[in-house]
Amino acid sequence: MLCFHLKKLLLIIKKGNILEEECQAIVCPANSFGYMRGGLSQAIRIAGGDSIEDEVKKRAPIAIGDAVVTSAGNLKAKFIIHSPTMSLPLGPTSKENVKKAVKAALNCALNHEISSLVLPAMGTGTGWLPYSDAAEVELREIISFDNDPGNTRKIVIVAHSEEFFNSLLKKASELGLKPETGTNNCI
Repeated sequence: MLCFHLKKLLLIIKKGNILEEECQAIVCPANSFGYMRGGLSQAIRIAGGDSIEDEVKKRAPIAIGDAVVTSAGNLKAKFIIHSPTMSLPLGPTSKENVKKAVKAALNCALNHEISSLVLPAMGTGTGWLPYSDAAEVELREIISFDNDPGNTRKIVIVAHSEEFFNSLLKKASELGLKPETGTNNCI
């Protein structure tokens, strides 16, 4: 786990399972229809319960660039921010779609006064976006959001794979982010 103190935010990059994160909200890289039958959204539905999918489908369609909040069912998180990276389920996405989805998720957290937010590798599963592209887009959007994060104080990017984790570290370094050192670096 590496921690980066930005202007107003604490950014944590770590390996792990987003479903086990204790936070206010996790981000689900959904499709516009709210179907949770593939990739991470399916894992969220299975772990958290079908009520999550029922709730988000009532809010559909959700345009790429918009996001909605639902309960998190049986997950440790309190909420799920559903932010589509693709219109149709199981289709390819793009860097631009992921940029819009990350920005929408961050703004949704701001609007709902969510102080701790966890992001996955947006668009890399059923959306087929390369890890390096997802890492770059997520980090750039977080850096931009850092100028006015409202109540959002902590953003965690959870890497489910070594490859995505390494992509995040490489892009963070390229963007001039320097991790904190020491035993209490994530305080």
